[in-house]
Amino acid sequence: MCPQTPAGSKSRGKHKPDEIAHRLLGTSFVALDEHAKKVARHVAQRTHIARNLASQFESTTPSRGQRAADAVALFGGSWAFVGLFAAAMVLWVSLNAAILFATASTFDPYPYILLNLFLSMLAAIQAPIILMSQNRQSAKDRITAEHDYEVNLKAELEIMLLHEKIDALRETQWTELLEMQTQQLTLLAGLIAKRSPEATASQ
Repeated sequence: MCPQTPAGSKSRGKHKPDEIAHRLLGTSFVALDEHAKKVARHVAQRTHIARNLASQFESTTPSRGQRAADAVALFGGSWAFVGLFAAAMVLWVSLNAAILFATASTFDPYPYILLNLFLSMLAAIQAPIILMSQNRQSAKDRITAEHDYEVNLKAELEIMLLHEKIDALRETQWTELLEMQTQQLTLLAGLIAKRSPEATASQ
């Protein structure tokens, strides 16, 4: 007996986005957000949705300001910057102390008002530059999170479709098995009915 294709399965055909939305997401296609609509279309067309975001980011050339912001953020968050900053502080204090001991006056006496001014200006300039770099990184993280959501949703929908196909196939196989058993029982009953008259005649 040749296996039959399950009535509710479209294993070789393509689904429609509306059908995907109603069957698997429990809502209409129009009510979905843009990412869910994109996933439904990819599932319906049987196309992959994963892509290499790293190459996509590398293909977009950042501006000179963006590159400068990234360089400042990279250097400002390194041990080299911490070491240079500490060395500059020690040098400033040592230089003022040496001049003070030599001439009894210095250009920036304790509590180092001029040094505090320079540090305040450095922080005022460095903070927005680092924030610019962090904003770019946040935009990349948001795109990555949206892509992960699309990939995960598509994988979930594909698994649900696979479960439906397996369930439909199993129900079809059970039906075929019951039909085969019914035919076998019918043949067995016919054989028993044939042997009964022969056994009676031989006696």
